[in-house]
Amino acid sequence: MADRSFLNWPFFEDRHRELAGALESWAANNLHSIDHSDTDTACRKLVTMLGEDGFLTHSASEDGRLDVRSLCLIRETLARHDGLADFAFAMQGLGTGAISLFGTPEQKAAWLSKTRTGQAISAFALTEPQSGSDVANSTMTAVRDGDDFVLNGEKTWISNGGIADVYSLFARTGEAPGAKGLSAFIVTPDLPGFEVVERLDTIAPHPLATLRFNDVRVPATSMLGQPGQGFKIAMSVLDVFRSTVAAAALGFARRALDEALTRVTERHVQGAPLFELQMVQGHIADMALDIDAAALLVYRAAWTKDSGAPRVTREAAMAKLFATDQAQQIIDKAVQLHGGDGVKSGETVEKLYREIRALRIYEGASDVQRVIIARQTLANQQGG
Repeated sequence: MADRSFLNWPFFEDRHRELAGALESWAANNLHSIDHSDTDTACRKLVTMLGEDGFLTHSASEDGRLDVRSLCLIRETLARHDGLADFAFAMQGLGTGAISLFGTPEQKAAWLSKTRTGQAISAFALTEPQSGSDVANSTMTAVRDGDDFVLNGEKTWISNGGIADVYSLFARTGEAPGAKGLSAFIVTPDLPGFEVVERLDTIAPHPLATLRFNDVRVPATSMLGQPGQGFKIAMSVLDVFRSTVAAAALGFARRALDEALTRVTERHVQGAPLFELQMVQGHIADMALDIDAAALLVYRAAWTKDSGAPRVTREAAMAKLFATDQAQQIIDKAVQLHGGDGVKSGETVEKLYREIRALRIYEGASDVQRVIIARQTLANQQGG
């Protein structure tokens, strides 16, 4: 069973411990029954279940305040039990983050009541074929035409693409060059000219797609925030949810350690448990150490944001970089300790090995996080 002593750290309040306990019981009782053979169907079912049982209430907020510690605890717990369940929860938050933080009362009323109850699936449409982490280089356009904006361009690697009911989408409205010329919009897939060009298959199956917009008209009232605020909105959303990616990696790592501990205590070599080998003990020690270090970074970032910091760019970047990179190494050690069984299709550690890789790429690849950390550190030095 995964270590839960971290819940006694001073980062948390009683309500966080209660949430973690309730979700742990729920996950143990519900997630084993999910059929993953059809990813779209499984994702829809998970969103419905999480909504009906109240956990999606944490994914969005009418008052614009999101409890990042709760988000992280939920993602860590779900990831430890089921990677697709974590994905389903995460995208309900990321997809509506711009609405939570910048939406008008009317926009929030129209969508958050649906996404928080599992009646609608949301998505975050930012990445383009030529601009992944380089958001300022986005080329998709939104041209004003009377009371509408006309959208043209493509988005790719869009999580929940093809099954989402609502997209928070970013396009160039041209108020200024680069980052200052982007705006954010609420877009639905029923609009004429909206096209799912391709569904994307990955090593850990999730709903992903490339989307094309051919003269798609959206009313000007669908804009989130003000014209030219798109980059600010996108970064504000990522500032909240980047720490939760680290939390998901932490959940995968904890599960890998649990599986490794079971393996090395039950598996015998020359008449003795595998755990008695000093090299094996060294691997277990390294895994436990990296998990605690990652957890400290994750919940420091979450606590800092919840304590009122306007931005936690540096803290969130550190958490995401360390937690995702170390989780990759922890899972690799677990695979190694399982021997041939570790690469057998369908084994838990084999699934974790496939699940973790994408987390080092999406919402800012590891090397991008290093650039962010370096720039923030230099800025702090110059400011001091």
